[in-house]
Amino acid sequence: METRINIHEKGQDALKTLYGIGGYLKKSSLESALLELVLFRVSQINSCAYCLDMHYKDARHKGETEQRLYGLSAWRETSYYTNRERAAFAWAEAVTKCDVPDSVYKEAASEFSEQELIDLTLAITNINTWNRINLAFPNEPGTYKVGQFG
Repeated sequence: METRINIHEKGQDALKTLYGIGGYLKKSSLESALLELVLFRVSQINSCAYCLDMHYKDARHKGETEQRLYGLSAWRETSYYTNRERAAFAWAEAVTKCDVPDSVYKEAASEFSEQELIDLTLAITNINTWNRINLAFPNEPGTYKVGQFG
């Protein structure tokens, strides 16, 4: 691949907003482990290797099991995710695909408070943005270190 813009070097002013969203989400009432799984799942859908590398490392650092990470793309077929996690994954997939049926909303609303659902949606849209930035201006997958971005 041809060398492209180093977004982390040249785009700091533009990226400040996304960093701010990340800071807000860290303070939200959503469980950190759940957020990592959602970020990993959306990155799978979008085929963003850099974000997959980052979020599996962060998830493992926070105690997530390999089995649950490996099985995430087939979460509907497994028994080791909670109902809350399943609702989050269904919501993440629907929001990412820009097709959110009432049935998926009702499932998510039964597991998350209104504020949590707003914050979960913000996390999903934020990782979708990061995935697209990293696909447009690739970083080398495998280079991320836990805690590298705060």
